Amino acid sequence: MIYERQTGVPKFEAHEYSEKSKNYVVLIPIINEGDRIIRELKRAHRAHIADHADLVICDGGSTDGCTEEARLRKLGVNTLLVKQDVGRQGAQLRMGIFWALRRGYEGIITIDGNNKDSIEDVPSFIKKLNDGYDLIQGSRFIKGGRAVNTPLIRLLSVKLIHAPVISLTAHQRFTDTTNAYRAYSTRYLRDERVQPLRDVFVTYELLAYLSVRATQLGYKACEIPVTRAYPKTGKTPTKISFFKGNSDLMKILFKNLFGAYRPK
Repeated sequence: MIYERQTGVPKFEAHEYSEKSKNYVVLIPIINEGDRIIRELKRAHRAHIADHADLVICDGGSTDGCTEEARLRKLGVNTLLVKQDVGRQGAQLRMGIFWALRRGYEGIITIDGNNKDSIEDVPSFIKKLNDGYDLIQGSRFIKGGRAVNTPLIRLLSVKLIHAPVISLTAHQRFTDTTNAYRAYSTRYLRDERVQPLRDVFVTYELLAYLSVRATQLGYKACEIPVTRAYPKTGKTPTKISFFKGNSDLMKILFKNLFGAYRPK
């Protein structure tokens, strides 16, 4: 089914392999992740994650064959959403959030599709959603979490810049704020004072904004321990370029601090 572009939502195509079967959904944004997303889905399959939440791929237009239907079905993917419009991660997430809200899920979990994160921990996010939390941030830096082979520049930027600024903006301490492994209640996302479905969220703005808006509005937020593991050798799996990407992240961080993404 094709969803035409509308305000705040890109044009996209939905390939629904199964009906809604769970109260929660895991949105996995990818683009040309190759074998990384397949290995992540295999881990999810071994851990029976589809018994807890529907797995949905939010594809930005992959051309490397990683979204081949038969394999996705075999690995327990419920739905493949394919963006057919402009925008990067923020647009993929808006596509996924829009579709998930229409389908009536009670909560949304997001995780990168590059096999760095412990997808086995999805049930822990669901437990916190069931406990009444509205924003659950995965953290490798709290007790029980594991940071494996984290590049030094990433470690320093998160601990010394990103986490302190997000914590200041949110009025609550968070330790792993660049980590997209997190969960949101739909009551938080549906709040008219939040409005995540806006075209201003193109790249990483939405992650930064949703990190802080919950506690600004009095919603319950917490962190839970997760693992984020980078490969020992080879290219770091990331879509953020060293100079421009990190410069753009800094601009987003400080625009967020001064309320640039709040609804008008």
